[in-house]
Amino acid sequence: MLALWRKIRVTGRVAEPAPPAPPVEQQPPRARELGGSVQLRHVDAGSCNGCEVEIGAAFGPVYDAERYGARLVASPRHADALLVTGVVTRNMAQPLRRTYQAVPDPKLVVAVGDCARTCGVFRGAPGVAGAVGDIVPVDLEIPGCPPRPEDIVAGLRKLTGR
Repeated sequence: MLALWRKIRVTGRVAEPAPPAPPVEQQPPRARELGGSVQLRHVDAGSCNGCEVEIGAAFGPVYDAERYGARLVASPRHADALLVTGVVTRNMAQPLRRTYQAVPDPKLVVAVGDCARTCGVFRGAPGVAGAVGDIVPVDLEIPGCPPRPEDIVAGLRKLTGR
């Protein structure tokens, strides 16, 4: 056991090098004002929780979105952007608008998953108010049902430019 601890101590941290930064042209225009880091407030507007699992993986130790300057925060007043998942249900339309208004300018909205982008399989359901873009303006969309953690991190890197 002691030999294993020595090996760990000698080796230190080992991580894969970061892929090249996304081109500036791929950044949403308002994202350039963030200066390389973005504070995100996650809003579940009516999802099945598939996207939440993948967001958890994207911010976990394997994909580590924080190393690219993206960080989850607990309050919309501390956020630069909203990370919205799921279709917007009728009960969540007004809370989403209020959360959007609570984010200080310049604010961005990221629609994560097919349901947030287009309502997915829930389009036309009676309890659905619409996609995220129908309720608040969307700056970046991350496709997938659910999107892979790699895609979420790649989308967030477009916001940070790192």
